[in-house]
Amino acid sequence: MGFFLFFFLSLLSLASSASRVDQKTFIVRVQNEAKPSVFTTHKHWYESSLSSVLSPSTPTQLLHVYDSVFHGFSAKLSPTEALKLQTLPHVIAVIPEQVRHLQTTRSPLFLGLKTTDSAGLLKESDFGSDLVIGVIDTGIWPERQSFNDRNLGPIPSKWKGQCVTTNDFGSNSCNKKLIGARYFCSGYEASNGKMNETSEFRSPRDSDGHGTHTASIAAGRYVFPASTLGYAKGVAAGMAPKARLAAYKVCWNAGCYDSDILAAFDSAVADGVDVISLSVGGAVVPYYLDAIAIGAYGAAEKGIFVSASAGNGGPGGLTVTNVAPWVATVGAGTIDRDFPADVKLGNGKVVTGAGVYNGRGLSPGRMYPLVYAGSGGGDGYSSSLCLEGSLDPDFVKGKIVLCDRGINSRAAKGEVVKKAGGIGMILANGVFDGEGLVVDCHVLPATAVGASNADEIRQYIDSASKSKSSATATILFQGTRLGVRPAPVVASFSARGPNPETPEILKPDVIAPGLNILAAWPDKVGPAGIPSDNRRTEFNILSGTSMACPHVSGLAALLKAAHPDWSPAAIKSALMTTAYTVDNRGETMVDESNGNTSTVLDFGSGHVHPTKAMNPGLVYDITPMDYVDFLCNSNYTINNIQVITRRNADCSGAKRAGHVGNLNYPSFSAVFQQYGKHTMSTHFIRQVTNVGDPNSVYKVTVRPPSGTLVTVEPKQLVFRRVGQKLNFLVRVEAMAVKLAPGSTNMKSGSIVWSDGKHNVTSPIVVTTQQPL
Repeated sequence: MGFFLFFFLSLLSLASSASRVDQKTFIVRVQNEAKPSVFTTHKHWYESSLSSVLSPSTPTQLLHVYDSVFHGFSAKLSPTEALKLQTLPHVIAVIPEQVRHLQTTRSPLFLGLKTTDSAGLLKESDFGSDLVIGVIDTGIWPERQSFNDRNLGPIPSKWKGQCVTTNDFGSNSCNKKLIGARYFCSGYEASNGKMNETSEFRSPRDSDGHGTHTASIAAGRYVFPASTLGYAKGVAAGMAPKARLAAYKVCWNAGCYDSDILAAFDSAVADGVDVISLSVGGAVVPYYLDAIAIGAYGAAEKGIFVSASAGNGGPGGLTVTNVAPWVATVGAGTIDRDFPADVKLGNGKVVTGAGVYNGRGLSPGRMYPLVYAGSGGGDGYSSSLCLEGSLDPDFVKGKIVLCDRGINSRAAKGEVVKKAGGIGMILANGVFDGEGLVVDCHVLPATAVGASNADEIRQYIDSASKSKSSATATILFQGTRLGVRPAPVVASFSARGPNPETPEILKPDVIAPGLNILAAWPDKVGPAGIPSDNRRTEFNILSGTSMACPHVSGLAALLKAAHPDWSPAAIKSALMTTAYTVDNRGETMVDESNGNTSTVLDFGSGHVHPTKAMNPGLVYDITPMDYVDFLCNSNYTINNIQVITRRNADCSGAKRAGHVGNLNYPSFSAVFQQYGKHTMSTHFIRQVTNVGDPNSVYKVTVRPPSGTLVTVEPKQLVFRRVGQKLNFLVRVEAMAVKLAPGSTNMKSGSIVWSDGKHNVTSPIVVTTQQPL
C-alpha cells in the first residue's frame, strides 16, 4: 500500500488469487462528462458503478466523492474488484492509495519582513488580510493567541467554506482569523478501523501539534512575549499575520492517506482558498499516480498557489519529493539563531552541541560519569539507539548517556535514558546525519552533537576505559544566541535533487527557514511530543521542511495580496528569480551536513528574499496548456494526462514546444546521455512577462557551467509596456567528460536579465550521464 504502480502493473498478477481479504483503498478517476440522466447525483452514479463490480451481498460504500480538483471517488476494493471496475467504459484510472507522512520567532525578521517599514511587502499587501491560506495537516488548536482575530475585518465575501463543529471543537472555535476547519478520516479508518478517540480527536482539533505549528508559521498573529521554556524569546509572528486560515485535517496517528488528502484539496478549492500549504510527503511516483500532484494541479488551474515540503530525506541526492512543476517545492535552511549546549569532557575538551532544556539541570561545575549506551551489554544495537527497554539501569544510573540517532524519536531516547535512571543525554548524529544539529525540548538535560564530535566523544570514552579511568562530562546550556554566522545554511535533513521524476525540472525550487523554528503549539501535547511529557507551552521549537513550506505559503499570500492578477506560476517565479545564494558572510551558502559549499541541487534557485520578490521585474508565467504540453513531452498517454488535467489532451502541438525541459520554468536543467558523443547540445525557449517598469531594457549576463557553451538570443529584451511578453532562446553545448559507467557529472551556472534595477536570476544546470 505504500507504493504506487499503474493499475495494470500492480494488480494483474494479484487478480486471480485475490479476495476481499486483500482489500485496499483505491482512488477511481471517471470521465468528466455529466452523469447519465437516470441518476440524481454523481454520487448515485458512482454507487451504481461500484455495485456493478461487487457481489450482491457486499454493501456499496464510497469513502469520498471528488468534484473540484478530481472527478471520481474512493472506495475499499479487492484487487479483483478493482480490475473489474477498470473495465467500465467511463472509468479512466484506478489508483492504489499511498500513505504519506509529516515532514517534520525570528524568521520574519531574518527574512526582512519588518512591521515598522513605511513601505514593503507587509504594508503593500495589508499583511495579507483578504487572502485565505488552507493548511492541509494534523488540524489546529484554535484557542492559541496566534489565531486571535483582533482588529480583523469581516470574513472575505468569496469564502464558501465551513467550520465543522464537534464535541471538542465548538461553534466558537472559528472566528475572523480561523474561518474554516474540516477533517477527513474515511481513508484512514478504511485501512486502520475505527479511530481510538481517547488518543486522537475525531474533529479538526490537533492532537499532534504539527498542524498548529505550520498554520502559525504561515499566518500567525503577532504574539508577545513568546518563547519555548524561556528560549527564543521575542515576538512570534507568521509570514502573513492578517491572512485568514482554513484548517483541513488529514493526518492521523497512522499517517496521512491519499484519499483523505485528495478530499481536502477538493474541499479547499470549492471553499475558496487562495493558497494551499501541505507539509506532507511520500514516495515519488508518476504524476498521474500521485494524489498530491493531481490535487495540486486542480488547485493551480483555479489560480490557487500550492506549496509543499521537499521532504526530510537529505543530505543524500535524489531524495526530493512533491516534485510536480505546478507545486512550489520548498527545502529548509537555518536562520541566524541557535541554542548552544556544549559538552565539556573530563579531558578538558569542549565539544559543540545544541539543546533546549529548562528543568532541574546539572549542577554547575560538577562532572558526571559518561557512558556510551551501545557498550552496556545486552543487544548492543538496540541499546546504542536507546530504544524502549534496551538500557540496563545498573549501567546508566546517575550518568550522562551517549545515544545514537535512528529508529525512535530523538525526544523518546531521552525518555528511555531518564526511565533507566540516566541524568543526562548526548544525542549523536550518524555519518548520514552529518553535522546538522536539530534541537528538541527534552525531558532531561540533553544536547545534540554532529557526527565528527560524536566520534570524538566515543574515542574519549574508549581511551578512558583502556586507561582504567572513568570518563566524565557535563552539558553547558547557553540559552539563545542571535546573529549566528554563517546563515542561512542548507539544513542537513533538507531533501536534495535531482528530481527523480523529471530531471529537466530543477527541484527543490527554493529553500526557506526550517531549522529550530518557534511557532504555536497545542495545549494537550508536551513540547517533547511524547505522552509522558506533562509540560505545557504556548509555543514550541520544531525543525523540518514542514516548517519551511508554510513560510513560502505565507509569502505567497502576501505576494498575491500585493499582485492580485498574478498567477501561481508568476508568484513562484518571483520567489525563485529573486532568491539569493550567498550567506551573511557574503559567501555561497554551505551545506550543514559537511560544511562544504552547497549546490543548486541542495537549494534550487536559492533562499527566498520576500522584499525583492515583491518587485521581480520579469516573471516566467505558465498556463494550464503549457503543463499539458509538458505532460505530452513526458511521454504520458492521453489517458494518463486526463487523470491529472481532467480534460482530453491534444498532444499534436506539444512537439512544437520541443522537449520536456521547454516548460516555461524559471530555472534551466539540461540532461545529456553521453553514449560516446564528444559534444551534446540542446535548447530552451522561454518567455518573460514585464511586471516592472514600462520602457525598460534588460540585458543578459551568462555564467555558463564549466565545460559548457551557453548562448542566449537575443542578448537584450526591450519592453515598451508593463504586461508585455518577449521570448528568448538559450542554446547549451556540453563537452563529454570522462565518467565511469552509470555515473553522472553536474555543473551549474546562471542566466541573469538585468535592467539596472532588477536582476532576474535563473540557475542553469548541466548534467552529463554515462549510461551503464
